[in-house]
Amino acid sequence: MEMPGCRLRRRQLPVLLLWGAYQQTRLCNESLMLEKLPACGKSFEEMMKKVDSKKWCNLTEFIMYYDNFTQCTEREANSASCFWPNPLAEGFITGIHKQFFSNCTSDKVHWEDPPDEILITLIIIPVMLTCAMITLVVWCSKRSDILV
Repeated sequence: MEMPGCRLRRRQLPVLLLWGAYQQTRLCNESLMLEKLPACGKSFEEMMKKVDSKKWCNLTEFIMYYDNFTQCTEREANSASCFWPNPLAEGFITGIHKQFFSNCTSDKVHWEDPPDEILITLIIIPVMLTCAMITLVVWCSKRSDILV
């Protein structure tokens, strides 16, 4: 017995295959895409003017604006029959990143050893506790007649 959804899926498969072939035959109009992408950048720039430039490194301050920018670039790439992301769109997005987020590089933490007094204490305490526990276990095992 055939499930009702299976029949529908069998009919959709050739349509999906044809649509995929159609999508592959349409060529990406790179010049049109590059002509339309700056409008997305201009819109993003206008929205970013609402955010204090000191907060540009805090994603929560402008996440909605960035989402709109991303959707715009995807929409414009698709309208030019281009895949998204593609190298040209990525180059444009990278330019926007350099314009707004070039000062947001993460500072690498420089690890340093603690002062010698602290380091020696952090090493000696576990060593002494281990020696004490071994001594206690050996002493108890020799004195098993008292513990019973």
